[in-house]
Amino acid sequence: MDIYVIKLDEILWGGLLVAITMAIHGTGMFWILRITDSLKERYHPLESFHGGLGVVILASLLIILTNLLEVMVWTVFFFLKGAQTNHSVAFYNAMLNYTTLQAGYLPQRWHLLEPLLGMAGLLTMAWSTGILYMLAQDFQNNELRKRKRKRERQGKASPTPQPEASAD
Repeated sequence: MDIYVIKLDEILWGGLLVAITMAIHGTGMFWILRITDSLKERYHPLESFHGGLGVVILASLLIILTNLLEVMVWTVFFFLKGAQTNHSVAFYNAMLNYTTLQAGYLPQRWHLLEPLLGMAGLLTMAWSTGILYMLAQDFQNNELRKRKRKRERQGKASPTPQPEASAD
């Protein structure tokens, strides 16, 4: 039985890959917020349900693309270091590990990278969830404000009849 010993270069590569992942994610989340804010400012007068929901859906798709780009960084590393047989297998395994669904696919020499990839995935997914929650909350609050304004306008348009004073 081989004894696994963590090597310094494995720690350094893992740290670098996590740092690159977080840098990509931070940049991606910043741009997603800029894009969604620009859309809200530009189309503010429309304030439609579908438009607000569209912004949340667009942000979700951009978050997914950002996460896929992050996984590609790990994929390229695994493939270039010969830790995976081809880029398709490397991407599949990296994606599973990024979402913490799988481990045990890398050669023993790179075992530490599996939990580091899982941690990078957990961190970025939590960050993505925070961004998506913020956008969804904004959408929901906007819809509730519109509904409240509509009810208030309807209430003012049709005043409730006041009981007439008796002529005693």
